[in-house]
Amino acid sequence: MTICVNDIFLPVNHTVDDAFRAAVKKSGVKEDNISKLYIKKKSIDARGGELKFVYSVCISLHQPAKLSKRHDVKILEEYEYAVHPAKALKERPVVVGFGPAGIFCAYLLTLYGAKPIVLEMGKSVDERKQDVDLFFNTGVFNEKSNVQFGEGGAGTFSDGKLTTRINDKRCSFVLETFHKFGAEENILYEARPHLGTDKLIDIVKKIRKFIEENGGEVHFQAEVTDLLIEKNEIRGVTLADGEKIYTDKVVLAIGHSSRTMYELIYKLGIAMEKKPFSVGFRIEHSRDFIDSARFGKYAGNVQLGSADYQFSYRQGDRGCYTFCMCPGGQVIASNSERDSVVTNGMSKSDRSDVNSNSAVVASVLPQDLDVDILSGVEFQRKLEKLAFTMGGENYSAPAQLSCDFLNEKKTTAFKSFKPSYPLGTEFCDFNEVLPTKIKDMLKSGLADFDKKIKGFSSGDGILTGFETRTSAPLRILRGVDFNSVSIRGLYPCGEGAGYAGGITSAAVDGLRIAQAILEE
Repeated sequence: MTICVNDIFLPVNHTVDDAFRAAVKKSGVKEDNISKLYIKKKSIDARGGELKFVYSVCISLHQPAKLSKRHDVKILEEYEYAVHPAKALKERPVVVGFGPAGIFCAYLLTLYGAKPIVLEMGKSVDERKQDVDLFFNTGVFNEKSNVQFGEGGAGTFSDGKLTTRINDKRCSFVLETFHKFGAEENILYEARPHLGTDKLIDIVKKIRKFIEENGGEVHFQAEVTDLLIEKNEIRGVTLADGEKIYTDKVVLAIGHSSRTMYELIYKLGIAMEKKPFSVGFRIEHSRDFIDSARFGKYAGNVQLGSADYQFSYRQGDRGCYTFCMCPGGQVIASNSERDSVVTNGMSKSDRSDVNSNSAVVASVLPQDLDVDILSGVEFQRKLEKLAFTMGGENYSAPAQLSCDFLNEKKTTAFKSFKPSYPLGTEFCDFNEVLPTKIKDMLKSGLADFDKKIKGFSSGDGILTGFETRTSAPLRILRGVDFNSVSIRGLYPCGEGAGYAGGITSAAVDGLRIAQAILEE
């Protein structure tokens, strides 16, 4: 029997033992009946102007016991994620893409003996990191190996954030798997867990090694250029070198930047639809400014670490919100095509860089676009090419002080800190180039966020553009059995297929697909 004790409030300066003692006292159980104590959840509560930590603590008992009649003491409902295969698969499934969705799909298939074949267009994560570092340092860009493409997917170079809004019991399996392969234990209970790019690289390699050691295959620089289809059923894939791999199950875990795959799917007549997405820029402040604004007198306390934030503002069916906040991190170059500029953010596991940043993005709705299914892709591409031109056509990024953006004037000098974007910046006025609906929504949102942190937008924050890859601009339609509605045996999966947003939700969708294949 395990019980969960919730709503344990402690001051900033406390120890884990303080949380355990409070949980035991609140539960009313006898100490000699306790076999184990562990943290279920840990978060920070800033309401009322005084920072507090909030814990949920689990207590495992030797023998069932009568609980105190408190609303915050409950019996823990244990959940074990299990799959029940219907029968052995006739052919080995092929997983296209080795980002979070592809990794977890292949991992679960491997656990149940399916021996998947993974095809990843980019390089292994170590080679990929060399290409990324070369680009950041010299501007030499590789279209097949970059921040978007390669082992681990886009999430590998964006802090390894594991926060998600979905409520799915598979989320715990994802966190436990990351922990199993090397992540710190705190990801199992932190309210906003993150791995850090430096840690995620090694974890991804370990999961890949497990897949390979247990009968699976992972092939890099293996670009799928065609799908083999017969009578509306999948029969395999064709690679760029002409090789054909035959199978009756193909998982499309392609990522939200796989534009050549979108074009292929469109050409083959596989059903897709436009979906909302968002575009904007990165906003950057000094880490000290954000820490002081969020933590007040406790800023710099080692228990708190670097501060984060999450803001949103709505007008009708449109919104402006912060996204992928990177405390103590940097703004990075995240393009996947030549002669374009895309921004993103990343942090290392210690989140100790001098600046903090976040995306500030506004809604793009299907009705804003042309009727063509791929019009969202072209909308993103147009902004990315524009940013390249504004930056001087050398992969520098256009930048503007947030106060100047609100006041519609071109920035001429930074103030108290410098941008962290690695390839340099050029001053601009985003007002001159952004579509009116997006510009107005970004301004309204920034004005609202300034009420939550004074000086957030009206001070010396730096905007670096453009952030365009927040999510897929389209969805590859699938049925309740997770098959494509057009092609039997084709499984659209994860963020690139339009069914996830972030590492954890993409990983969960990969698990869903693997489970559907095994239980079919």
